[in-house]
Amino acid sequence: MTLDNPFLDDINEQQPRVLLVDDDEVNLLLTSIALRERGFSITEASSGEQALRLIPECTPDVVVLDAVMPGLDGFATCLELRQLPGYESVPVLMLTGLDDEASITRAYEVGATDFFVKCNQWSLLAGRLRYLLRASRTRVELERSKAKLARAQDLARMGSFDWRRGAGDLVFSLEGMRVFGLRPNEKMGLRRIVRLMPKEEQRGFLRILREVVDHGTVLCNDIQISLPDGRQRILHIEAEPEFNELANLIGYTGIVQDVTDRRVAEDKIKHLANFDTLTGLPNRRQVFWRSERAIEHAKRLNHCVALLQVGLDRFKIINENLGHHAGDELLVEVSRRLRNCVRHSEQVMEGSLDMNGQRVHRTLEAVGRLGADEFVVLLPEVANEAEAMETAARILQALRAPMVASGQECFITASVGVAVFPSHGLTVADLLRHADVAMDLAKTQGRNTALLYDPLQASKGRVRLDLDTALHKALERKELVLYYQPKIDVRTSKMVGAEALMRWVRDGQIIPPNDFIPLAEATGLINEMSLWAIGEAARQAQIWEQRFGFNASIAVNLPSRLFEQPDLVDKIQGILSDLGVAPRSIELEITETGLMKDLQGVVPSLHRLNQLGTEISIDDFGTGYSSLAYLTTLPISEVKIDRSFVRDIGVTPQSSAVVSAIIALARALGLRVIAEGVENISQMEVLFNLGCHICQGFLFARPMPPAQVEQWLADTRSGLALPRIGGHDDTVVMASHTNL
Repeated sequence: MTLDNPFLDDINEQQPRVLLVDDDEVNLLLTSIALRERGFSITEASSGEQALRLIPECTPDVVVLDAVMPGLDGFATCLELRQLPGYESVPVLMLTGLDDEASITRAYEVGATDFFVKCNQWSLLAGRLRYLLRASRTRVELERSKAKLARAQDLARMGSFDWRRGAGDLVFSLEGMRVFGLRPNEKMGLRRIVRLMPKEEQRGFLRILREVVDHGTVLCNDIQISLPDGRQRILHIEAEPEFNELANLIGYTGIVQDVTDRRVAEDKIKHLANFDTLTGLPNRRQVFWRSERAIEHAKRLNHCVALLQVGLDRFKIINENLGHHAGDELLVEVSRRLRNCVRHSEQVMEGSLDMNGQRVHRTLEAVGRLGADEFVVLLPEVANEAEAMETAARILQALRAPMVASGQECFITASVGVAVFPSHGLTVADLLRHADVAMDLAKTQGRNTALLYDPLQASKGRVRLDLDTALHKALERKELVLYYQPKIDVRTSKMVGAEALMRWVRDGQIIPPNDFIPLAEATGLINEMSLWAIGEAARQAQIWEQRFGFNASIAVNLPSRLFEQPDLVDKIQGILSDLGVAPRSIELEITETGLMKDLQGVVPSLHRLNQLGTEISIDDFGTGYSSLAYLTTLPISEVKIDRSFVRDIGVTPQSSAVVSAIIALARALGLRVIAEGVENISQMEVLFNLGCHICQGFLFARPMPPAQVEQWLADTRSGLALPRIGGHDDTVVMASHTNL
C-alpha cells in the first residue's frame, strides 16, 4: 500500500533520478554505488536498448551514457533519446575513455549536453551531474517564464520591440507582430507603421519620434492604425532609451499594446459620466465644467456668458396620462429642438479645449439636461443681456410647435430663466441659482415666458425661504394666533357671530396672511394649522359663552386639500369632544373654488359634518363656477358674498346685479347671506335694500384678538355707536350695542 506523504515526496524530489547506462558490469556497479552514496537515485541499464525501454518508467532527471557499447552505442542511444517526446532537453552526460576531438564533437552533434572521461574520481562526476541538473532547472524555469510572458502578452494584446541606433529598423517579437495582425515571417518597420496611421496624424507622430530620439527621452503615445484586414485599432506604444557606459544613446526597448477595447470602455464611462443617457445631452457635471471654462475666457476676453434654465410646463400631466415612454419621447424631441436653437457641441471634453487665445471657446456652447424636465443652455459669448433674451425667445418659439408622443399630439411650453455673467453672478453656481430663480418666477407669472434674473425678486425669494423655514416651527413655538372679526346684523347692531382669522406673530411683528398662508398651502402645513384653528376657535367660543353668554358660532376657514384626509370628520369630532364644545359653536367655511375643485371628494365629508351639528358656509361666493344643481343638494347653511362684488356695489351695475342674484338665490334655497368687506355706509345701505342684513367689515370692526373683542363689546354697551338700519323709513342711525 502506498501512502501519500508530502514529506516523503519532498525527500524523493531531493534525490535526483539518474539513468546510468554501461555495458561493463563492474563499472556499472562501482559508479552506481558511488553516486548513491552521494545522494542520487540510480536506475541501471547495461545496454542502449535497455535504457530506451526503461526511460518511460523511471523518467530520469539526467542520463549518463557510456559512449562505447556493443549494439546500440552511446552516440546512437543519445540520438534516439532526443527524438522521444519530452526528452529533447533532458541533460545527457557522455562517459568515454576517448579523448580525441572527433568523439567529443560527435557527442555534441547527437545531442549530448556534456562529456566526462571515465575515472574513479566519483566526486568530480557527482559535481558534474549536479551542475548539469542545476543548469537544466534554470533553463526549464527560463523557458516557463518565457512561455508565461508570451501568454500574458498575447492575452494583453501586447508585444515587444527593439531598436538599435545604426543597426536598422525596428525588430518586433512574435507577439508584437500579432498586435499588428501580421504573420511571423512578415516584416514590420517604422515606415509601415506610419503608413497604417491616418494621414492627418502621420506628421505629428514623426515629429514626436524625432524629439524623443534627439533628447533621449521616454516615448509614451497612443496611435490609431488601420490593420491590413481593415479593422481600426488603437495602439499604445511605450519605449525607454538605453545608454552605453559613455552615456550615449544606443537604442530603445519598448512595448506595443492594443488598447482599443480599453479606450472604448473608457470613452463609454466618460460619456456616461458627462452625458445624459436618454437625450445624449451634457449632464449637470459637464455643463458645470463647460460653464467654468466659458467664464475663464470671458474674464480674459471681456465679454458676457449667459445661462438659460428651461423648465417644461405641465410635463408632469402629460407624463402621468400618456406614460413614461411617451414622456421620454417628448424629452428627446425637446432636446432636439433646443439644440437647433444654439450651436450645440457634443464632444467637448475635459482637457480637449485649445487655450491659445483663439475664440475656440465658442464650441463650449451646449444644451444640457439638469433633471427630469429641466434643461440648461450655455451661451459662452454674448454681447449683452438682450442677446441672451433673443435666444430665450427662439427657444420658446421652437417649443410651441406641436409634438407627437405615442401617437398623441401634444403641446409643450416652457418657462425660461436667464442669468448673465458678470451682472448676475461671478461663479457658475451663482448663475445656475439665479437662472433657476428667474425660471420659477416665470412659472408663477403664467408660464410660457422668459424672464431675466432680477436681484429684487431674488431678495424676495430669500425672504420667502426664511419664512418657509420659520413657519414649520410656528405652531411648536405658539406663534400662531387667531383674530376675530364680528358679524353684524345691521337691523339690530347685534353681533350674530364671528370669523376666526389666522395671524402669525414672529419676533413681535405680525406677518400678513397673504405672506404665509400661500406658503402653508404649498408645503402642506395648512392642514395642521387649520385643525389647530378649529380647536382654538372652539375653545374661544366656550370661554365667551361662559363670560357673556355667547351663543352664536365662530367661522373657521378650511382649505380644500384638508378634505383629502379620510379621517377629517373624526379628527374634528375628536377636537370638539376633548374640549366639551357643542358642534354648533363652530361654523366651517370652504371657498366656492375649493368646493368645486373636488366636489365628489368634499361632499361626503360635508354631509357627515352637518350631521354632527356643524354648519357649513360657502366663502367667496360668486367667484367660482358653481353648479346650481349641486347647490340644491349641498348641506350648506350660509353663503358669503365676495368682497370684490361688495367693493363695487353701487358703483357698477354689474356688481349690484350679481349681488342681487346671489341674495335671491340664497333666499330661494333658504340660506343665510353675509356680505364681507363692508367698509362704508353706502355699501351697507345697498346691501340692506337688496335683502342682505348681515355684514362683516371695517365699517363695524377690524379683526381683533379675543381680549380686544371683549373690550369692543364692553365699549358698545357703554355707548359706542355702531351704524345700523333703523326706523320705518330704513334710514341709517348710529345705535349703541346694548346686547348680543
